[in-house]
Parts: sequence; structure tokens; C-alpha cells
Amino acid sequence: MTDQNSFLIEIGTEELPPKSLRRLADAFAKHLAEQLLAAQLIENQQQARWFAAPRRLAVQIDQLAVAQQSRMVERRGPALTAAWDEDGNPTKATLGFCRSCGVEPTALETMRTDKGEWLVYRALQEGATAAELLPAMVASSLQRLPIDRRMRWGSGDGEFVRPVHWIVALLGTEVVDIELFGVHSGRNSRGHRFHANREIELTSADAYLDSLESAHVIADYERRRELIVDQLQQQATEAGGSVVIPAELLEEVTSLVEWPNAVVGQFDQRFLQVPAEALVASMGDHQKYFHLLDEQGELRPNFITVANIDLPVVPPGERNPVVAGNERVLRARLADAEYFWQADCKRGIEQMAAGLPGVMFQQQLGSFQQKSERLALLVGQIMQGAEADLINLGRQAALLSKADLLSDMVGEFPELQGVMGEYYAQVEGLPAAVGTAIREHYLPRFSGDQLPTSRLGAALALADRLDSLAGIFAIGSAPTGDKDPFALRRSALGAIRLLLDADLDQPLKPLIEASVEQLPPGLEITGAALVEQVESFMADRFRGYQESQGYTPDAIEAVLAVSPQTLLEGQQRLQALTQFRGEPAVESLVAANKRVANILAKSAAEVSEQVDQAVLTDEAEKILYQQIGAASSLVGALTEKRDYLLACEQLAELREPVDRFFDAVMVMAEEPELRRNRLALLQQLRELFLKVADFSSLQG
Repeated sequence: MTDQNSFLIEIGTEELPPKSLRRLADAFAKHLAEQLLAAQLIENQQQARWFAAPRRLAVQIDQLAVAQQSRMVERRGPALTAAWDEDGNPTKATLGFCRSCGVEPTALETMRTDKGEWLVYRALQEGATAAELLPAMVASSLQRLPIDRRMRWGSGDGEFVRPVHWIVALLGTEVVDIELFGVHSGRNSRGHRFHANREIELTSADAYLDSLESAHVIADYERRRELIVDQLQQQATEAGGSVVIPAELLEEVTSLVEWPNAVVGQFDQRFLQVPAEALVASMGDHQKYFHLLDEQGELRPNFITVANIDLPVVPPGERNPVVAGNERVLRARLADAEYFWQADCKRGIEQMAAGLPGVMFQQQLGSFQQKSERLALLVGQIMQGAEADLINLGRQAALLSKADLLSDMVGEFPELQGVMGEYYAQVEGLPAAVGTAIREHYLPRFSGDQLPTSRLGAALALADRLDSLAGIFAIGSAPTGDKDPFALRRSALGAIRLLLDADLDQPLKPLIEASVEQLPPGLEITGAALVEQVESFMADRFRGYQESQGYTPDAIEAVLAVSPQTLLEGQQRLQALTQFRGEPAVESLVAANKRVANILAKSAAEVSEQVDQAVLTDEAEKILYQQIGAASSLVGALTEKRDYLLACEQLAELREPVDRFFDAVMVMAEEPELRRNRLALLQQLRELFLKVADFSSLQG
């Protein structure tokens, strides 16, 4: 491309939602780059860079072609035989074609091909300029942004995530004329709201970052984020601790400040008597502060806040007003947390649980008390075979699992559900296993989250998810399309991970049946129909989970076709089958299994129950019969031990006798007795392979 320049578009707004800032800016750049690429104004999408700060979204395009290249266009008209009348005048078809092209008939040419001759119009089409194309592209990109709720302001009818106050649009040094949301583009941005609250004239698109930085705005999001991390670590080192930097909190703080300056504050030592999670929630969730740990990993009475202004210089011995102000605000927050903790401890977890009948889980499914009672019964089912004392602890944990929902602390910090329940159980002197299970039954909270480490915690977590799945399906609120208001997909995935990785190797269907049996009467879907729906939903989630782990759909279906008793057993079969697919014998065995399955499907009515050895006449079928008999006991013993890979290797030994059988033997013999006997032999062969998986489902 020739004649290239940089393009900058900045949308200046009121403060944008911090948790959406990165997503909005990234989508803006992506949508704009897609259109420019389609218009052949850029060569790749990497030429688009996005910038974002609390009051601005911006995209810069490097090496943008200032105009599209001119190109030859060719339009084919009527066939030559229909183009002229007997007098040599243009027909109506020709005249209509000329009008559509805006030319006279004399401007047309003739195109000759092996299929005939046609009139054709050829012309050089000038490429549109970038300045002509950009306004519509920018408008389209903004319209496609993932905005959950759009705002309207003033007397205009424009809608955007926040009111728009200015627009910068520069192609090189020239302003591109764009009008959006009642605002005309120009070359003036705005500086920091406090340090440089004025218009900032940009001489060119390439001057954007430097010009804004001189006005106390670091518009480069990634640079601002890295600067914050460096400042946090430096401040923590100077304070003698280490800073914890949660990814979500870092993203949010990066989106809240234009001119970051980190500073350390402190709080009263007495607040460390409150559970650390509550203090961290007060600092992080409410105040956007980062907490510090000492060498032992314990919480220090310090915090780091990231100010959006230059810190004032104060004389030695005086308190920095920014630090003092943040400490004062945090002191009030921590005092609230201290009060909640003390009040909750006075009530106790048993008294909290007594209030659960008055808290509704779901109108048709009853209160949290009723849910807790269902969990207690289901935990007993899941832990069948364990010691009676352990089962009783599990039931006790189930009955108390939702009690902390009535605590003042969880009322203020909902994300501490379970965590505070464990603390309250400890204060009440309950067995440690009960408190651990209360905390762990919320795990995993999201994809990739940690799993419970205790057996009680895993059993209670599974019971909670199965009860919710069965209950919500029963009231007719199963997920549809992209709508999943009760997060049942996440619950199902959590249950699958618990069954696979948390030492809960149990058949799923009986647990679903137990969950269904305990639901209150009168629901929309009940009984076997409900069990089937939940089981099918779980199977679909199992497929999706295993595909996300890298397993192929055909291998997953090959395993599910044999109905493994437990999900863990299914995964073990899948792992072995996937490893075995690299062996040379697989292709031949898969082809043979497909052939066997097809023959048996077409001849199901003729298959004998047993193979009559006396009817075996061909040497190849005799050998195959012997090999199947020898392999059957070996494969059966291996599958009992779940050594599916070795079982596959034993099946591979059948490759030669199976190939020889199909080469030498006519299965569908004319003599009925011989045909039925050979079909029975193939049925035995298929059943032997089905002890591992349905090899006929594999795609070669």
C-alpha cells in the first residue's frame, strides 16, 4: 500500500464502568479493524491498538491507507444475440443495462467465451478515501460494542454506555469529519479532571499518548497497569511486607485511575482479631485497596491504595492528607466488620440455622431449611459405606451449611458464604470437619476453581449441586439457549469435576434419583422424566468438559455408548482409548468393528444366543472363536481392575484372526444354521470389544 497515515479516534465520555472498560476498548478496536481489513485499508488487524482510561475509549490505526486502490470493474450484460434488433438498434435489455451502468451503448464491449458472446461494461473504479469510509465504520463499531445497558442524555436520541462529551478523529494531522451522539469531531481531547481540566490540542494522531501524558493522563491501559504493579510492589517492600494483587482488583483499579500513585496506609492492630477474609473483603471490595502479608503469610495492619492524583508533599512529621483520609474511611469499614463479627459470634451458628425456615430458597422448592434437610439425606446417600460417625458429621454440616446466610457479615459480604460458616462453627466448638465441609461445599465456585480437599466437603458440595439441578429442572426452568438464570451449567460442571477429581467415584443416576425423590410434591416435572432430563443434561456437560480437555467427540461417544457406571470410570476408559489410538492395529480394528456392527444391525433377528462349536467348519472361524474365548476372560479381568489400556492391548491381539476371518469366511452363508452361528460369533466379538468402548463409533 502507498500513501499511508495513522488514524486516531477517541470517544470522550463521563466515567466509564471500570469492570467493562477493557472489554469495551478491545471490542472497539476489533470491530473497527475488521471493517478496515474488509475495505483493504489495512493489511492485518494487528495494526489496530486500543487505549482506554476512565473517561475515554480510543483506537489508533497504524499505516492506514488514505484511500482504496483503484480497480477495474466488469459487468456482463445481455447475450449478443439479444442485444440488437434486426435493424441494428439496441434492444430494451441493452438500453436497460446501459442505464444501470450510466453509459451509452457505444461504451459497451463484447465478451467472447466458449459458452457464447455477451455485451460487457468495463471501467476503472476509483477507490474511496479513508476519510469518506471512516465515519460509518466508527459508528458501526460503536453500535456493536458489548454494552449491557445503554444511556440516553440531553435532548438527543443517541445512546451509549455513558454520555459523550468530545470526539477526536485525526488522520495524520487532518481532522476526519464525524458526528456521533450530537457531537462533532475535532482535534481537542481533555486532560486529567483535576490536574489538567482543559482542552488538549492534538497536532497529529501519533501525538496522542505523549500529549495526554503531559496533561496527567496515561491513556495506554497496559502501561498504566504495569506502572500500578510496580508501584504496589515498591510500596509493599518499603513497608516491610508483600502485597497481594488479585487480578480482578488490579483490572478494576487500572480502569478507575488515569494518573496512578500508590501509597501505603495502616489500620488499628485490634482489627486483626476479625477473620482475615472479612478484612480483605472490606479493603478490596469496598475500598479497592490491596492488602499486605508478613513473612508468615499473615495479614499485616497495612493497605495500599492507588490515588488518581499527584500526592501532596508534606513537611517531615506530618501526615499525608491522602493517606489520612483513606485510613479514616477504612477505619469505619473495619469497625463495621468488627461489629458484625462480634454480633454474629454472640448469636452462634445454631441460632442462625434456626432462622432458615423463614428464608426462601425458591417458592416452589421451599425454604433454605427444607433444602438443608434434603442435603442431609443426600449426603448420607453419597457417603454410603463410610463410618457412621463420618456420615453423621456430614449430615450435621448439611443442616448448618446455609446458616451463615443469616449472619450480619455475609449480609454485608455475600462472597464470604461458607467461609464465615466455618469460623462460626469453630467459635461454637463444633468438630473441625463440620466447619471445613461448610466452607468447602461452595467449591468449585467457577471453572478452574479449586475443589474440596475433604471427603465431607466434596460430598456436601455434590449434594448441593444435585439438589439445585433436580429442583430447578422440576419447576420447568431448565437452561435454554444462552439463558441460564440459575447457573445450572456451572452447577453441573462443578458436580462433574467433583465426581471425577474429588474422590467421589459413584454412579450418577442413583444420586439423581435420590435428589428427585426428596423434592416437594406438586412440581411441574417429576419421576423418571425428571431423572432422564437431569441425566441427559449432565451427559451433555460431561461431553463438553471432556472436549475442553482435548478429547475428541468420537472417542467420547465411543465411551458413553457402553454406559460406564460412573463418570470417573468413563474418563478412565476415555484416557485409555485415546492413548491406544496411536497403535498400528487401531485402524484395522475400527474398520472391523464397523463392519461387525453393520452386519449385526441388518441381521438382528437371525443372531443365535450361543456359538455352536460343532457348526464351525472353516479354520479361520475356529481360530477366531478360540481367540475370543481366550481374550474374554483376560479383558474381563482387566476391565474389572479398570486397566483399560492393557485391555485395549489385549484386544489388539485379535487383529490378525479378525482380518483372516473376514478374508476367508462368508458370514451370510446360504445355509441358515451356519449363517446364524457365524452371526453369533460376531456378536461375541462385538460384546468383547464393548467391554472397553464402542470401537465402531471411532472415525478411523
